[in-house]
Amino acid sequence: MHQDKNGTLYRVREKELATKQTDNSPRIIQLRREFAEHPSRGLNPATLAAILTDAEQGNLLGQCYLAEDIEEKDGHIHAELFKRRMALTSVPFSIEPPRNASAQEKKDAANYADIFADIPDFEDVIFNMSDAILKGFSNIEYCWESYNNFRIPTAFEHRLATWFQLSQHDQSKLVLRNGTAEGEELQSFNWIQHRHASKSGYVARTGLVRQLAWPFIFKNYSVRDLAEFLEIYGIPIRIGKYPSGATTDEKNKLLQAVWSVGHNSAGIMPKGMEMEFIEAAKGGGEPFMTMMSWCERIQSKVILGQTLTAQVDSTGSQALGNVHNEVRLDIRDHDLRQIASTLNSHVLWPLHMLNGKSYNGDPRRMPRLVFDTQTPEDIKTFSEALPKLVGVGMKIPESWAHTKLMIPQPENNEPVLGVPAVAPIQSVTPEPKDKTASLRLALASLKATNSVEEPDTADLLAKQLRSKAAPVMAKLMKPIEELVQNASSLEELMQQLLELEGKLDDTELQELLQLALAAAELAGRYDVEQGD
Repeated sequence: MHQDKNGTLYRVREKELATKQTDNSPRIIQLRREFAEHPSRGLNPATLAAILTDAEQGNLLGQCYLAEDIEEKDGHIHAELFKRRMALTSVPFSIEPPRNASAQEKKDAANYADIFADIPDFEDVIFNMSDAILKGFSNIEYCWESYNNFRIPTAFEHRLATWFQLSQHDQSKLVLRNGTAEGEELQSFNWIQHRHASKSGYVARTGLVRQLAWPFIFKNYSVRDLAEFLEIYGIPIRIGKYPSGATTDEKNKLLQAVWSVGHNSAGIMPKGMEMEFIEAAKGGGEPFMTMMSWCERIQSKVILGQTLTAQVDSTGSQALGNVHNEVRLDIRDHDLRQIASTLNSHVLWPLHMLNGKSYNGDPRRMPRLVFDTQTPEDIKTFSEALPKLVGVGMKIPESWAHTKLMIPQPENNEPVLGVPAVAPIQSVTPEPKDKTASLRLALASLKATNSVEEPDTADLLAKQLRSKAAPVMAKLMKPIEELVQNASSLEELMQQLLELEGKLDDTELQELLQLALAAAELAGRYDVEQGD
């Protein structure tokens, strides 16, 4: 017996783990022989409403077949869905142990990470799970194999949405169709049952198919009307005129000539008969194209949340496109959170129950699959900002900077990049041009004074100057430290520091520096004289 995170007990049988449910039941095997239906043929608002109502009452068959037709027949919907689904397959993931994990829990999580990494074409599993975005649910069947005393999930196979129906007693529970009204419950530990909530509600109403079906049918009407318009008014009308008293045979020959000229641009007819070409009616297809464009914009908004990354028009701009792309990234992250929750419940936790040496039935100690949706910060911006922040006294952990920039920490004494050593170049410090430069010079002078050992020849005057400089520097640095502590962002801090320029009174500091320079010169002369 095994208990999942919700406290449900499962009896695991080795035979069931090693085989798939759909390979055993004769009633379910017949699902493989079913031919697809196409409810989109002759679809109109009345039949569409009936399909959606049947789905709400538990019969998902028509709605699932309609979803397949919509994705196949509408190229725009297929392209937008493909964008959203493919964006999920390239995001890296990791298996994280629980908080304050023990050594065994960390070891188990590392083993599970290796198992997931070895699953062939695991990206296809994620892609097939995302089929639930359109239909509301997606089920993938798999079985287990034994390898080195480990039970490993394998043979993942996506099952068509038309194989399932809603339970008569629970609108949120899916069961396999087996020819009965009740259906057959899904076997534990052998299914990834992914429910993708594009909107709140029970499973029959959460898929995007219900939002996309209406613009799909309106767009089809516009395409059909545009084709009829071009067929009727886009080609000149040909009229044949026969003289009075013409026989039936002569009329048939004239009709044949009219058809022949229309299709072959050549033909013959009896002498005395006439053929006239009448110009097509003035008009255009703009109203139909406008309707089709409106439908496609609605489809893009439903699938991607915006339109500027899907199509370009006169109102587009790069700035708006970037904003809309961020909206699409939010949708991607939302999709990945739902997929991660399903993989945790239906793959990782069963894997932990069957193999984990640290497994104790406590759902709080379960490992988790986590997608890394964080985007690295701009390295150039950070390389300029961090030295300035550190220079004003901020204490920034190295691990935080590595995490923000997504730069891994070195392991096992591996070589790291470094800056080549450069011989110091002596230079003359220019005369400060303003009070801010004087402040920077004072800070540098004090730092050098505190970091170098006091010469044996230093006299009492130098000691007194250093003792007097400490309160002066503390007074100058106090407003700067307050700005650093209260700043909410780097931009705000830099702006406040600029506003502080010219407001600090460094008169007393200048006097101390003059005395310090004089004392240093006297001490140097004293050392020279002693050396002589």
